[in-house]
Amino acid sequence: MDEIVRFVPKSERERARLIREARAVYDSIFPPIDLFNEQQDKAPVNHTVNDANAHRSNGILLS
Repeated sequence: MDEIVRFVPKSERERARLIREARAVYDSIFPPIDLFNEQQDKAPVNHTVNDANAHRSNGILLS
């Protein structure tokens, strides 16, 4: 079979390399949404109580 060989200029390869490098830097600063959501799912959950009748563990009523 015949193969098609495409010539890629050095400037185009350099441009593609710079784009990949810039994306890597950007992703290290601003993680992709999917990765951010996965990290939030694994984070411990903090519950806050906003009830007027909430009690401390020592039995004192908080209001």
